[in-house]
Amino acid sequence: MAGAAMTVSERVPLRRVYEAPAPDDGTRVLVDRIWPRGLSKEAAHLDCWVKDVAPSPELRRWYGHKPERFAEFRERYLAELREPERAQAFERLRELARAGTATLLTATRDVPHSHAAVLAEVLRSSLDEPPGGITAAGGP
Repeated sequence: MAGAAMTVSERVPLRRVYEAPAPDDGTRVLVDRIWPRGLSKEAAHLDCWVKDVAPSPELRRWYGHKPERFAEFRERYLAELREPERAQAFERLRELARAGTATLLTATRDVPHSHAAVLAEVLRSSLDEPPGGITAAGGP
């Protein structure tokens, strides 16, 4: 509907970086620490790469993309997002999303059980909050 306000989910879509860009992607942001295998920078059509918001290598290795560990992974990742470097990177994402659509991109195959899904959830819940960090509840 023309002139309708975007929903929070529309302002922060989540997609695989290997998918073709969509006209309504807005700012395309890669949120993985490691560059996607087999993808050129030109083919990615990125506006920016915010790798400092990704989980630590230690947490990523521990999780191993095992869905049965996702709940604990989510809690550990939320704790990492409170660390200064990641909190600063998160704030950059929030600024992008407040300015317009910011599509979060990840190379992971299981997007619903990824750090990017956690990040999108927290980012969406924080858009109307004042700048700050991540609170114990998972939001800013």
